[in-house]
Amino acid sequence: MGQFIGQLLKASLVSLQIFFYTLVLSIPLSLLVCSLRMSKNKIVSGVINIYIMIMRGTPLILQLLFVYFAPYYIFGTSFNRFTACIIAFVINYAAYFAEIFRGGLQSLPIGQHEACLTLGIKPGTEYFYVKLPQVFRMVFPSLGNEVITLVKDTALAQTIGVMELFRTAQNAASRQFSTVPIFIAGVFYFIMNGVVSKLFEYGEKKLSYY
Repeated sequence: MGQFIGQLLKASLVSLQIFFYTLVLSIPLSLLVCSLRMSKNKIVSGVINIYIMIMRGTPLILQLLFVYFAPYYIFGTSFNRFTACIIAFVINYAAYFAEIFRGGLQSLPIGQHEACLTLGIKPGTEYFYVKLPQVFRMVFPSLGNEVITLVKDTALAQTIGVMELFRTAQNAASRQFSTVPIFIAGVFYFIMNGVVSKLFEYGEKKLSYY
């Protein structure tokens, strides 16, 4: 049992890596996607809208398979499993985060933009120092829900053979002819999500000051 727990802890690090890289890369990308989605250029906003529809309208498991297998058939080469996993997760979650940020930006009163124009504040300064801090506070709970989902979605990485937590538990369950390893893996996910939930609760309390 001790050896098995050690294997799960090692596999948990892989799951946490997927979680960390997805979060760090998808949030900045989502802000770019959000800006392009709200562009006055109909072609740009239309293309981004199609991208978001595809990401939100198809299963993440299908996107993982596409990112891993499609480059081989198109270009004759492919990403390694972990890289393909990160790419699929990032482009998927960027679409969801972008829509969350878009909802927050569109809920801001138009008077703020007019005030910034009157004061001669540049668009970039207005976006990063006036709008974004307010939006981040407003959408923080929604972001928390998506981040909690991300913790559980890391289990889908096993679809393309990434040896994360759930894949390791499945292999152990097959060897031992028992579902106990899978239930233990469930406890690991519960603990990780518990930590994430507490961090977001703490963040919400801090942001509620404003």
